[in-house]
Amino acid sequence: MSRREHEITEARVREALAELRPFFEADGGDITLEEVTADGVARLRLHGSCSSCAMLPMTMKGGVEETIKRVAPSVKKVEAINASGRRTEQQARPDVRTTS
Repeated sequence: MSRREHEITEARVREALAELRPFFEADGGDITLEEVTADGVARLRLHGSCSSCAMLPMTMKGGVEETIKRVAPSVKKVEAINASGRRTEQQARPDVRTTS
């Protein structure tokens, strides 16, 4: 991705996040762009209650990633990190155990 393409992609991702922001704010959180890597990974930082929400994996895949990829097709993957810098997708998946 050229420097110009990178700048356009970042701007489009920021616009997509601005469109989504009211939904995050309504739940006591926020979402911001940390970076778009040269290989097309958009890294997003989650703030407030959104950083530990149990619905995060579904929100990221069904809402955020879909919206970003629609306006910025050069984005191949979307990753979310919480305030401590850890990827939240892994944290948000519960370890489900069943007992008989």
